Amino acid sequence: MRVRLRTAVRVLRLFAVLLFGVLLATCVAILERVARRHLEARRQRMTRWFLRALANALPFDVEVHGELPTRPMLWLSNHVSWTDIPLIGGLLPLSFLSKAEVRDWPLAGWLAHKAGTLFIRRGSGDGAQLALKLRESLLAGRPVAIFPEGTTTDGTLLRTFHGRLLTGALEAGVDLQPVAIRYLRNGGIDPIAPFIGDDDLVSHLKRLFASERATVRIDLLPPIASAGLERNALARKAQRAVQGALFGEVGEALAEAA
Repeated sequence: MRVRLRTAVRVLRLFAVLLFGVLLATCVAILERVARRHLEARRQRMTRWFLRALANALPFDVEVHGELPTRPMLWLSNHVSWTDIPLIGGLLPLSFLSKAEVRDWPLAGWLAHKAGTLFIRRGSGDGAQLALKLRESLLAGRPVAIFPEGTTTDGTLLRTFHGRLLTGALEAGVDLQPVAIRYLRNGGIDPIAPFIGDDDLVSHLKRLFASERATVRIDLLPPIASAGLERNALARKAQRAVQGALFGEVGEALAEAA
């Protein structure tokens, strides 16, 4: 009975946040129509409000370590779950790069689109267009966050960072902000938070909301200068930094060997 009540309260809170998101997205659409121009900076700020509210509605206690950057950067984070987006996006006004499938999610996909998310379809060969969008955003002073592994993991490993996603940052001449995110439960890696394999959003939410609160640690690592490095070398350097934060010296050595 207690679990059911807790789950019901969390679901109601989530629906309230989603309603808030719909109102914000509608406001952005109206402002764009009235002003007849894109309001990207304002969109990013409003998106941050929504993502922060969404993060607060999730059953996580969040610990943030490190300093928030004061200039536009390309954020690179390991990827465990869709919840990475509200947890990271609530820290600073950001745009995200996401897989195209998210665009088709009921309501959540529409909200992501209205929030200015850049969608990429695997194997579509749209790398040049993506680099252009990233470059335009970064040059306009709007930071972007990407998940260079290209997929989620269960949190016990880190996949290879794809260098092609860094072209826009190199062309814009901006630095990288590596981020390490860890979900912890009962003293170890959280087995409930990962969104992997054949998971669907509804089933994942049911598991999360029926469980006790977990801890999420977000490490904002020292920025990495992009000048003088080609994209694959830059990707490897960022991967080593994140691997070291997640798994210590052993993880960093594994990233170096890979």
